[in-house]
Amino acid sequence: MKLAEALVERKAAQQKLAELNERLQRVAVVQEGERPAEEPAALLAEVGAVAERLEGLILAINRTNSQADLADGRSITAAIARRDVLRMRQGVLDALLRSVGSPQYRARGAEIKFVPTVAVPELQRERDALAKAYRELDAAIQAANWAVDLQEV
Repeated sequence: MKLAEALVERKAAQQKLAELNERLQRVAVVQEGERPAEEPAALLAEVGAVAERLEGLILAINRTNSQADLADGRSITAAIARRDVLRMRQGVLDALLRSVGSPQYRARGAEIKFVPTVAVPELQRERDALAKAYRELDAAIQAANWAVDLQEV
């Protein structure tokens, strides 16, 4: 199994757990004398089985990510950490640029005027560079995910 396939299966298992949780919540309490639409014990057993498979997938994915390298020599784990930080930094700059870009209206010339305290063109260039670095790193991670075999636990 390729790492990418395990990632797809992990996502499906996470979604299945969320679905089972919703179904359990709907049948956990019924009116006295009524029967639940589904048997809670059966749903709980399915939760256990899906959670066990999910745990195995997470362990195998984490092991593979820490041992497999990208073409530049970084482990996939290190690349994911870098990608996450790039996304966070980009988010900060996006929010800052939205704040600076919000128009400040004045009805009369005597009202207070607001001016940016940051260099917008420089921030935009930095934001664009972060977005490009993110895209390139994400593409390298995705390529590795399809090239690397999952290391089973």
